[in-house]
Amino acid sequence: MYQLFYYPGNASMAPHFLLEELQVEYQLRLVDREVEAQKSADYLQLNPTGRIPTLVDKEAAADLVVFESSAICLHLLDKHPQSQLVPSLGDPLRSKFYQWLMYLNNTVQAELMIYFYPEKHTLDSSGAQAIASRQEQRVTEMFVLLDTELADKKYLLGDQLSVCDLFLFMLADWADGFSIPPMSMQNLNRYLKLLAQRPSIVQAYKNEGRSLKLYQ
Repeated sequence: MYQLFYYPGNASMAPHFLLEELQVEYQLRLVDREVEAQKSADYLQLNPTGRIPTLVDKEAAADLVVFESSAICLHLLDKHPQSQLVPSLGDPLRSKFYQWLMYLNNTVQAELMIYFYPEKHTLDSSGAQAIASRQEQRVTEMFVLLDTELADKKYLLGDQLSVCDLFLFMLADWADGFSIPPMSMQNLNRYLKLLAQRPSIVQAYKNEGRSLKLYQ
């Protein structure tokens, strides 16, 4: 059994989707960001970075704690290789899987964090808005690239759903407030609407008390 420490709409979304896809037993443990519970002493004992999410794998010999969304997803895929949510070893798509997961995690998500928290990237508080505006342009360019990639594909790796798609849905959801949001792009619009129909995403949104109306 797994415990996922989460907050609605946070980086815990992708692991939450994956747990639902795997149809494994898990518990959600709310980390209330409204009161900065991620900085509490108890939570920091689990995750010293003070960030969300954290996974506790209680199926391990001793409870195994994993943090960082992509690491949690890879851990779950290793534990459940029958899922078919990652191409098998030796399949050329395996390398593409690594490529897109790293791009989404290390590039798109990292750049989105600067957009959401520009004040952490300058000593001049008056310059925070300019940073956010430039970051929106940069991340929009990344979504344009992804939109182009999906022009003739059902999913990022072709016809087979992978964790990359769950990750991209999470990041696209975060960018809904952009002046040119992912849903305004032709291929991403089709793709995100398709993903929003998956029972795993429907259930995860229900669990988190959020709405998928945007994708209907």
